Amino acid sequence: MNVISSMWLRVTDVLDSIGDWIAPLVLRVLVGWEFFEAGLKKYSGDNWFGSIQSNFPFPFNVVPPDVSWWMATWFELVGGALLILGLFTRFWAASLIILTVVATLAVHWGVGDVWSGDIRGYESFGEVLKGYVITNKGFGNYKLPLILLIMLVPLMLTGPGKASLDHFIRRRVIGA
Repeated sequence: MNVISSMWLRVTDVLDSIGDWIAPLVLRVLVGWEFFEAGLKKYSGDNWFGSIQSNFPFPFNVVPPDVSWWMATWFELVGGALLILGLFTRFWAASLIILTVVATLAVHWGVGDVWSGDIRGYESFGEVLKGYVITNKGFGNYKLPLILLIMLVPLMLTGPGKASLDHFIRRRVIGA
């Protein structure tokens, strides 16, 4: 093996070992904080779910708005905090994926009725792409929920990484 190959292998081994700790930690802290902050806003704000209850997909559209508000608030607060700590990470990532999909369909996607078979009132794929923004200009604003959804997938599939309470419990308590 030549010197460049050897150096490359050593550098990538070091980056891989650091990445097992840092990459999932950064991802967990960022996505966890976003959900925790959204939960804080709901906790201190007024329940506006009643005005959009019909937009929720089944079975969420039959849940009373007060119950939906309470569930969304506490799933965001507790789930966000525990993602930051890396405790029950896969459960909270999966739960927040469901919450994000419901929120996207009910609030962030756009106009129209997603369940009628159209693409929520959009006339073209170009209009759908106009909704990939942070601020709503009549075409929705699903960019941030989509980014959060994509960030939750690796946490659900690969777990919280080594800088987490899940990892500590697994290594120290269970011995795996």
